[in-house]
Amino acid sequence: MRNVRKAGAGLRDARSSVVPQGPNGPLIPEIHANAPHAKYVARKGEINAWDNPEFVEAVKATGRKTLIIAGTITSVCMAFPAISAVAEGYKVFAVIDASGTYSKMAQEITLARVVQAGVVPMDTAAVASELQKTWNREDALQWAEVYTKVFPAYQLLIESYGKAQEVVKNNEVLDSQRRIPLRRPGGWPGRYLHPTGTQ
Repeated sequence: MRNVRKAGAGLRDARSSVVPQGPNGPLIPEIHANAPHAKYVARKGEINAWDNPEFVEAVKATGRKTLIIAGTITSVCMAFPAISAVAEGYKVFAVIDASGTYSKMAQEITLARVVQAGVVPMDTAAVASELQKTWNREDALQWAEVYTKVFPAYQLLIESYGKAQEVVKNNEVLDSQRRIPLRRPGGWPGRYLHPTGTQ
């Protein structure tokens, strides 16, 4: 998320954990590290973050009416505040692959529930793409880095593209355009064979 913010998305954050000293423990350090500016609310036991007035006030203080929500457990931490926020007039996008679950059935039931409530489910790549809008921007490489974190195989596409650009820049002859010399029995070159098989 730090890369998304660096890339100019202009996001405002509020985050919370139910009881930092309780059985669920504190918010994971990576979340703090990637959004040090975000308003953090340590709840006093409320399972639904939206039941905590300080958390709701932190959300309202952002001045935004569109929320992007993820949570440790999809059916609870993500679903409860998402449904509550929709009921209060917010447009809510729930990031399903950034939220955890303990079974496929739990995820399917939760998706049905939040969609019926008006929450829009999406995945991390869709969130990043909607924020990015275009590759025609100065920070495009930072966005590419974001996608490699979402799905590491994207790095292979970036490397392939980079190599293709090198070939063009260096005026390299493509393998498909090279002529390969055929060797005569004595070792001297004879005719040439094009990689397509033509002579």
